[in-house]
Amino acid sequence: MNNKNRKIIITCAVTGAMHTPTMSEYLPITPEQIAQQAIEAVEAGASIVHLHARDPIDGRPSPDPALFDQFVPEIARQTGAVINITTGGSTRMTLKERLAYPLRARPEMCSLNMGSMNFSIHPIARKIDHWQHDWEKPYVEGMEDLIFRNTFKDIKHIMQELGESGTRFELECYDVGHLYNLAYFVDEGLIKPPFFIQSIYGVLGGLGPDPENLAMMRGVADRLFGRSSYEFSILGAGRHQMPLLTVGAVMGAHVRVGLEDSIYLEKGVMAKTNADQVRKIRRILEELSYEIATPDEARQILGLKGANNVGF
Repeated sequence: MNNKNRKIIITCAVTGAMHTPTMSEYLPITPEQIAQQAIEAVEAGASIVHLHARDPIDGRPSPDPALFDQFVPEIARQTGAVINITTGGSTRMTLKERLAYPLRARPEMCSLNMGSMNFSIHPIARKIDHWQHDWEKPYVEGMEDLIFRNTFKDIKHIMQELGESGTRFELECYDVGHLYNLAYFVDEGLIKPPFFIQSIYGVLGGLGPDPENLAMMRGVADRLFGRSSYEFSILGAGRHQMPLLTVGAVMGAHVRVGLEDSIYLEKGVMAKTNADQVRKIRRILEELSYEIATPDEARQILGLKGANNVGF
């Protein structure tokens, strides 16, 4: 199960759509901030950067391609990183909005949630008395009565439309049923190995952050796909980030960090940059005698089309 000669891919999710400016003063909001933090994360050891856009005025999530255009080409110009664009956006975006930039950019990789689900951080709203922007409190509280929608038809559409340009996917699996959803699309011939399965733990609405769940998801993936057909990665939300990533690495997984997933570096200490989290997990992994994959090694492992075959 554990091969210390393998290379571990570090993905960094730079800003996301869940946390709001009130929750962390360090959350990158403007295109300049997103670009700077992504570049620093790559310099620290991330080979993949997973990107969302935000309104630079008040920080709300945005699908506007013009905003992506202000930072994606700059990150590509200054780094050799794999650019991974969200197709998830936020629970308030339509599928058309979520795909507006990915379809134009034709990146090497996009995220793809493997099912519809409850997806929420609404309990956090009870802990905050003062908000920086008027949109934040209703946005967070409103998650209690929203779902993230990705029907079978939605997923099929994303796979077909982006797959035509050679884009591959970070297949986000929040529960074991999402692995079976992926198996359905494999049987339909809509996606081929190697699969990059991003298993996610600790998000309200998905699997809990128990180490036993990592082993369960790994075992189901092995049965459905065979270990040689996929690469397994771990995302631990919030305070579960570093412990679960360490356990996952020992199990043979790749890892994902970033302020999208956790705004903390350790208990009571906020991460001031995404690079802080990259440096921490890299130190942990290297102390365990693992090697970190470069962007080009990540491309080879995941069978990506290459940075010269994108639309930005």
